[in-house]
Amino acid sequence: MGGYLLRRLVILALTGALVAPAVGTPGMAEPGGCWVGAWASAPQRGDAKNAPPPPGFADATLRQIVHVSMGGERLRVRFSNAFGASPLTITSAHVALAAGGSAIRPQSDKALTFGGQPSVTIPAGAPMISDPVDFNLPALSDLAVTIYLRGAPDGITTHPGSRETSYLVAGNAVSAQTLPQASQTDHWYFLNGVDVFTGRSGAAVVILGDSITDGHGSTTNGNDRWPDDLARRLQANKATADIGVLNEGIGGNRLLHDGLGPNALARLDRDALAQAGVRWLIVLEGINDIGTRTATARQMIEAYQQIILRAHAHHIRVYGATIMPYGGSFYFSPGGEAIRQAVNRWIRTSGKFDGVIDMDRAMRDPRDPSQLSPATGSRDHLHPGPQGYRMMSDAIRLRLFAAEKVTGCEAQRK
Repeated sequence: MGGYLLRRLVILALTGALVAPAVGTPGMAEPGGCWVGAWASAPQRGDAKNAPPPPGFADATLRQIVHVSMGGERLRVRFSNAFGASPLTITSAHVALAAGGSAIRPQSDKALTFGGQPSVTIPAGAPMISDPVDFNLPALSDLAVTIYLRGAPDGITTHPGSRETSYLVAGNAVSAQTLPQASQTDHWYFLNGVDVFTGRSGAAVVILGDSITDGHGSTTNGNDRWPDDLARRLQANKATADIGVLNEGIGGNRLLHDGLGPNALARLDRDALAQAGVRWLIVLEGINDIGTRTATARQMIEAYQQIILRAHAHHIRVYGATIMPYGGSFYFSPGGEAIRQAVNRWIRTSGKFDGVIDMDRAMRDPRDPSQLSPATGSRDHLHPGPQGYRMMSDAIRLRLFAAEKVTGCEAQRK
């Protein structure tokens, strides 16, 4: 009888009739809904310019504030050791609603776990997603993510252009209501994203861009980058209120060559295609390729086509944004302007993108189309001010998202 049972179990296993209990896969659909990105930042390699202030990361608490696009009743946090050459250990991690400055609302404070454990070691080069936690996270709110570190890896993963103040204090203070003695720095470290669990209609739009998307010229702690304004517009519209906005801008980014961060083609998979619930990708890249004269129009167009091809393989629709004027900026040249015009003509007329967002037309000076309009509030003839970022957001037709039938959750099931 024992031999029969053993043979029967082997047959069941081989035929697939004997299966293990289902385990939820990060980023995949689950019964009743799926995970959708509510906030994200693109990881970059740290250098001396964005090193942490004292006390550093040895026996220190780091509190970071992020402004989420959509809300939910469950969340999970993504951390990154992408540029670490050795493991990163997070001894403790908490989330809470931010209350201004370093303060949190203590009644909202909750500990994060990783596989049921309060600490986690992230291998060199890897990301790590926390366990889900029940948490009432309102849309367009500020979330404080606080971690305690006993040290740092060789090689720091950061996002220098946070435009948001982080707080660093000696010792373990992950649940402290405020950190009055903390050092302050306008960088994010090791923090990669916040996902929320949502119903079947949820989805995210990822924006792949450079410093214009990252928000150079916006207000520190003001959340007035153009992706922030787009999130507010989406939330104010009932038909699009279940859409998250993920800002994957990097200052100095180029399509084809590394700069302050990896080039767009190199980082596409990690920063865009792998995001939770992503259904749309907006591409606003290329002005730095033009300004530094490191790519021809043909090479840039080939890069766009590669992005479209790779995104379509993941059932992601791709919207091309025309490159905005840069006349009067420090790296303007007539030759570069000719490349910009040629590339924009291809974006508008090729039909390769699933849709076109004409940022050039929305932002240019009618009297001199090679320059930004004075209404954009630009100080350097390259980056808009907060009012200009609102103009960029207003140039986007929300029906590009509201009319889409396939949601991020459904796309995950394909």
